[in-house]
Amino acid sequence: MKEYNQVTLPNYSYMFNFESDFIHQKTRTWMQDNWTLGFYYVGAYMVFIFGGQYLMQNRSRFELRGTLSLWNTILATFSIMGACRTVPEFLHTLTHHGLYHSVCVPSFIEQDKVSGFWTWMFVLSKLPELGDTIFVVLRKQPLIFLHWYHHITVLLYSWFSYTEYTASARWFIVMNYCVHSIMYSYYALRSMGYSPPRQIAMVITSLQLLQMVVGCAVNLWAHQLLQNQAECHITPFNIKLSIAMYFSYFVLFARFFYKAYMSSDKRARKKVTTEYPLMKTKLH
Repeated sequence: MKEYNQVTLPNYSYMFNFESDFIHQKTRTWMQDNWTLGFYYVGAYMVFIFGGQYLMQNRSRFELRGTLSLWNTILATFSIMGACRTVPEFLHTLTHHGLYHSVCVPSFIEQDKVSGFWTWMFVLSKLPELGDTIFVVLRKQPLIFLHWYHHITVLLYSWFSYTEYTASARWFIVMNYCVHSIMYSYYALRSMGYSPPRQIAMVITSLQLLQMVVGCAVNLWAHQLLQNQAECHITPFNIKLSIAMYFSYFVLFARFFYKAYMSSDKRARKKVTTEYPLMKTKLH
């Protein structure tokens, strides 16, 4: 491990070699040249979803308990590490530079190697996270619209936003890492055969809804700043995309929450909570 330079010293005591070697300019150039590949990945993903469901219609479901446990454990560990390495920069920015800086200045990528590296990892992770759906299809679990819509839009938005160094992503990434740390840990326990209290699933889904509310609020405030001619490193087009996504997620998650935890229809409630009692939220 290496000691941090002066830029990152207020946020961390040490950095790993792979973090200190991070060069954000190279990753941005790569993403600017290749982010549209996301559309091809999404196309293949959609073919797998509907083609896989068709092929599995008359086949027995795969159990995959061991593989699923390993998968969720890996994602939980990754999310916990991401949270531990991005939250300090986020809190330092809020307490020392204020709300405006946290929303409008992309210093978490340009000036902090640790936060920058884990931002890059976050963006790239949206591709392998499509693998969540493989387990749903092969195990013949209910696959609701929110699941694959969320995966697709988050991948495309995350990759596109990285090309612009969208400053408000500081909020989105930290919130996502923190919620995923709890959520994937919950899934790992479930896949290992443990039965955490139902209230935990409700809390996680509630945190996801809160995530959408905060995301909308951050975008609306950034929009107001741009309207007032303030300097803010977010494009109007990006704000429109983000608000549309966050609002649609909020509506879909609220509907899911009602059906899963409040509906009097036991069959509908069982359908959405059989194996995946909460939905996975990515960037937002």
